Amino acid sequence: MGAMPSSSSSSAQAARQRLADQLRELRATAGISGVEFARRAGWRDSTNVSKIERAVRPASAEHVRLWCSICGASERRANELLAEQAAVERMWLTYRQLNQAGLKGAQESVRDRYERVKLMRVYCAHVIPGLLQTRAYTAAALESIRVEQHVEVDDVAEAVDERMDRQRVLRRPDARFVFVLEEQVLHHRVVSAGVHAEQLRHLLALARWPSVSLGVIPLAAGRVHGGHRVWPEHTFVISDTELVTVELVSGFLSVSQPGEIADYLAAWKRLMSLAVTGEKARQIITGVHDGLDA
Repeated sequence: MGAMPSSSSSSAQAARQRLADQLRELRATAGISGVEFARRAGWRDSTNVSKIERAVRPASAEHVRLWCSICGASERRANELLAEQAAVERMWLTYRQLNQAGLKGAQESVRDRYERVKLMRVYCAHVIPGLLQTRAYTAAALESIRVEQHVEVDDVAEAVDERMDRQRVLRRPDARFVFVLEEQVLHHRVVSAGVHAEQLRHLLALARWPSVSLGVIPLAAGRVHGGHRVWPEHTFVISDTELVTVELVSGFLSVSQPGEIADYLAAWKRLMSLAVTGEKARQIITGVHDGLDA
C-alpha cells in the first residue's frame, strides 16, 4: 500500500519539484544569482525566484520561458522544459477544474484515451467502473457528482449520453479491458434496488464479452500475495503502460513517470492475484443480486 499516493501532493508535488530543480540548475549554470535574476525579470520581490525553484509556487509555462530566456537555454532545452511543465500541469486536475464547463465536457475530455488504448486495466474499490455502468446507474452517479461538486451547468442527461456512447469501445476487436472489483462495490446501496439489480445483471452480461475480463476480490479472500498483506487501494486505471489515472476525493491524479507506473503495475499484480474470475465471479455477483431483497 505504501507505493500508492495518499493525497494529490505525493506524486504531483514530486513532479513539480523535479521541474523546479531543473530551473534552479539552469540559473546556477548560467552564473546568475537569485537577486540578479529577479532584477532581469523585472520583479521587485526576489523571493519569487526561490519560491518557484523550491516548488512552493508551481512553475507556469510563462515562468519556464522566462528562465530559459534569461539563462540563455537552447531552443531544444526550452522545448523540453515546456513539455515537462505541461505534463506537470496536467498531472493533478481537481473536479472543480474538470467540471467547470459541465459534466458533458468532462466526459468528452477522456474519450480519446479510451478509443486509442490497447489494454486498459481498471481497479475499483468503491464504485462500478464507468465503462460497465447501466444508463440508470450512470445517471444517478453523475447527478450526485453535480450536486456534490456544485456544478452550475445541469447537463447530466447529455453527460450520460456521452458515457453510454463511449462504452462502444468495449466492442473494439483490437483492445482488451480488464476489471478488478472489490466485492463490496457490488454491495454498496448507492442507487435504488431496481437500478442496483439491473446493474448487477448488466455486469453478468458484460463479463461474457470477448473484450472484457471481470475479476472480483471476495470479501472473505485471504489478502496475501508473496507472503505480504495486500490492502485495498484508491481506484485507478492503467492505460497500456503509458498512463495511470487515480481517483481521489478532490480530483484526478495522472501518473506518467515510468518508475511510478511500475509501482501501479506491481499493485495491479498483487490485487489481480486475489481476484476470482469466470464462474466464481459470476456466482458472487449472482449471490449479491439474489440477496438484494434480504
